[in-house]
Amino acid sequence: MKLHDLRPNQGATHKRKRVGRGSGSGLGKTAGRGTKGQNSRTGGGVPATFEGGQLRMMKRLPKMRGFNNRFKVYYVPINLDSLSAGFEGGAEVSPASLYANGLLGKLSDPIVLLGDGDVDKALHVKVHRASKSATAKIEAVGGSVEILPFEINKNLPRS
Repeated sequence: MKLHDLRPNQGATHKRKRVGRGSGSGLGKTAGRGTKGQNSRTGGGVPATFEGGQLRMMKRLPKMRGFNNRFKVYYVPINLDSLSAGFEGGAEVSPASLYANGLLGKLSDPIVLLGDGDVDKALHVKVHRASKSATAKIEAVGGSVEILPFEINKNLPRS
């Protein structure tokens, strides 16, 4: 087999339809467009979204507003009242221990400590973010708050 022997498969190609080239071609006179009307004219026809004059769907629906920020970090909120109920005094509260107690859905989620409720035990808390009121309440009873490092979207390529 040589290059000049190569041909497309049978039926894979068609001859171009030459319209308006005389009545002998079968597509003369009106060139297959019918007689008169919008679709017989040059540049005629209606858009694909045309609904017969009814207000089209794309105009009936509300516009898309705003956007989704792909760099936003969604912290899992943990309140002080849930810590005082789930841990003994002097315990270390880390993402792993929160996950084990069922307070954290995924181990990779970042955690924010919020000051709702009271704590009466000295806890050593390790979270990614903490409110001032939560930190003050924990340190008031002899505990400590350590802020863990958290890299935002570490899997995204940097440009």
